[in-house]
Amino acid sequence: MKTVKFFTLGCKVNQYDTQSIREQLLRCGLRELTTRAPADIYVVNTCTVTHRSDAGSLYLIRKVLRENPKAKVIVAGCLTKLDSDKIRKTSPGCLIIKDKENLSPIFKKLKLTLHSSPSSRHSLPKTRFISHFRGRTRAFLKIQDGCDNFCSYCKVPLVRGGSASRKIEDIISEARELAQNGFKEIVLCGICLGSFGKGLRPVAHLVDLIKQLEKIEGILRIRLSSIEAADVDSRLIKYMSASKKLCRHLHIPIQSGDDEILKKMNRRYTRQEYSRLIGKIKKSIPDIAITTDVLVGFPGEKESNFRNTLRLVKKIQPEKTHIFPYSSRQGTLAAKFSDARISDAQLKKRITALKLMADSCGLAYKKKFLGQAREVLFEARNKDKFGWWQGFTGNYLKVRLKSEQKLKNCLLPVRLIKIDADYLIASS
Repeated sequence: MKTVKFFTLGCKVNQYDTQSIREQLLRCGLRELTTRAPADIYVVNTCTVTHRSDAGSLYLIRKVLRENPKAKVIVAGCLTKLDSDKIRKTSPGCLIIKDKENLSPIFKKLKLTLHSSPSSRHSLPKTRFISHFRGRTRAFLKIQDGCDNFCSYCKVPLVRGGSASRKIEDIISEARELAQNGFKEIVLCGICLGSFGKGLRPVAHLVDLIKQLEKIEGILRIRLSSIEAADVDSRLIKYMSASKKLCRHLHIPIQSGDDEILKKMNRRYTRQEYSRLIGKIKKSIPDIAITTDVLVGFPGEKESNFRNTLRLVKKIQPEKTHIFPYSSRQGTLAAKFSDARISDAQLKKRITALKLMADSCGLAYKKKFLGQAREVLFEARNKDKFGWWQGFTGNYLKVRLKSEQKLKNCLLPVRLIKIDADYLIASS
């Protein structure tokens, strides 16, 4: 029996796509390896959001070829769309997936036959839909792909195309399959999640989908992945404030807290509009976790612009801030800007300052919940502390609990008693 290994870089959508490819290949009779032993076939699902992503994708291709020079390498993902020449230079004999929805050409080249008798221990569907999510207790469920926003720094619309929503009936069918296979929390993901439903006939709203998903037996939590500020409307806020299953957590990217830079980024909101939105959300849902992304060192970002970003982060008090240095992407509008770039030393200084601010905000948020009882969905044993389990509350607090019982995929009430770095320590 031929063996296969899978490697994924990038976002939750990419991880979903890898799972879809995995299930189709396993239905062809392949056996997945998770050890260091060389495989016959490798799947590398690439990312191209930054220069580092490009480099990481090409490194993985070289790595698998070192592990088995005779292996067949399948390359998928965003890097294949505009940079297939770089991939073929790295691996001349690789098989590039341009259309993840149709793997028939790959099956034909590898002489594989799709059948309904899976070789894995999981019951795999007879379609390209996923039924499981390897290595996770939370399943990512793609409901939308592509983006129409064209932020000036972002290459994603160039490689993913315009926004396209999946049919609600397909999403519901897939969610039922995941629930039947024991997944209690699903994470709705998309390249531009909030645009879900706009291309459907009749047009649908994200809340329409959530309402149907909440009816599925076995699904205890529904979490949203990243969503743009313009797509967080009153209907979504109102529904989240009352829902028993929709997690009270929104990841809303800021990217910059300065109006001049936001305009150059083509972000379509001002710092005041973003601040008002967060205030509105917190008023309706006081315990909500707000997490965010910030891009540092955008072309033309002066110290005064950066200071405005620091002020906005301090004002909204996010639970977590993901910080990214600007990376010029060929084909984007920002790549053509003539503004002088800041030095590496300046960039490092700004990232350090932002991290200090972000850590302070995160700590302040965690302190609010000390002494409170919360439900935690435990995901795995903690790698650093023997006998401890870790998981998340609905509002995305990372929690550790010491227990001799097996807690994986258990939703349990605990009391949050102290803070330990990024974690809240709990007692049962």
